Amino acid sequence: MDQRLVQIAILVDDYDQAIHFYTRKLQFDLTEDSYISETKRWVVVTPKGSACSILLAKAANEEQKSRVGNQTGGRVFLFLHTNDFANYYDLLVKGGVNIIRQPSKEVYGTVAVFEDLYGNLWDLIEPTDSQGPSL
Repeated sequence: MDQRLVQIAILVDDYDQAIHFYTRKLQFDLTEDSYISETKRWVVVTPKGSACSILLAKAANEEQKSRVGNQTGGRVFLFLHTNDFANYYDLLVKGGVNIIRQPSKEVYGTVAVFEDLYGNLWDLIEPTDSQGPSL
């Protein structure tokens, strides 16, 4: 039996602001933006070359709103691999993305921590040749 993760949801408070951040600042592709109702949309962004996409889910009630930006209790939430760390990191800095931890060389590769529009923490990683799937 084969399985694969194809999509995750991130709670957001505004569809258009989230689309702008993920497509302009992170350079993800907007792969779907469909209206389900007057207030609900199906908005999907995908990192370039990724098989897994992100559903930008607008928080619909107070409990969900309380989780926007803190879906993991302050831990790193997502791990974004790149094959060109220096250029992508530079793109983040020039785009005004908040860098939480500056780049460092680790056994598994080069890594930095940044936060998204809402404060969710991401690891940006360029794996060493022996770590993780190749890009």
